[in-house]
Amino acid sequence: MIVIEKILSEEEVTYYRQQLANAPWGDGSKTAMGMAASVKNNNQADANDESVNHLANQLLARIGETPKIVSAALPDKIFPPCFNRYSETEEYGYHVDSAIMRIPNSAQVLRSDLSMTTFLSDPESYDGGELIISTEFGQQQIKLPAGYAVLYPSSSLHKVTAVTRGQRVAAITWMQSMISDTSIRQNLYQLDQTIQNLIKENNTSRAELDNLHNVYHNLIRQFAKL
Repeated sequence: MIVIEKILSEEEVTYYRQQLANAPWGDGSKTAMGMAASVKNNNQADANDESVNHLANQLLARIGETPKIVSAALPDKIFPPCFNRYSETEEYGYHVDSAIMRIPNSAQVLRSDLSMTTFLSDPESYDGGELIISTEFGQQQIKLPAGYAVLYPSSSLHKVTAVTRGQRVAAITWMQSMISDTSIRQNLYQLDQTIQNLIKENNTSRAELDNLHNVYHNLIRQFAKL
């Protein structure tokens, strides 16, 4: 799991919330597939609405220009962000995201390697609504400030606990990575972050950095599937 800090500014979060407050919403379970539909109890903004579509495209562009997301996901395809809302008593039980998803209004499909939740509600404004992700190290509980996002494996069993006060609004999207192997993708992320830290510290020679860049990009050439 990787936390992306301030993918949206406070002003942008406010704008998103204002636009979504006036958007049409529908039963979220209708967008779920298979067993997930029976445990999904929330609302989802109408993706065909012009204002919702505009917000989704804005967030999609921000995802593509955020270096930490690109480094972690090495995305090949990104599903247009969907906006969901949990009011009191609403929740989404344990489920696994569909492995193959069809991109709306397109013949294209993607393999969901990574899921990303972008929080749009201040954590103090609601109780409950934690994102719980089951990992090999146990359950990880996530409730981030508005404008923050978390990137996690789509293959993980996860849920959103019931909201008991207030309202939780968030955006969710999925990505197909150019690197399908999770362990290779994680190693590439660690290598890239190490290179970026060395550049910031400014005490590593240009020749050494060039060598590391050479290794990094050659590994991507070796393992990327386009």
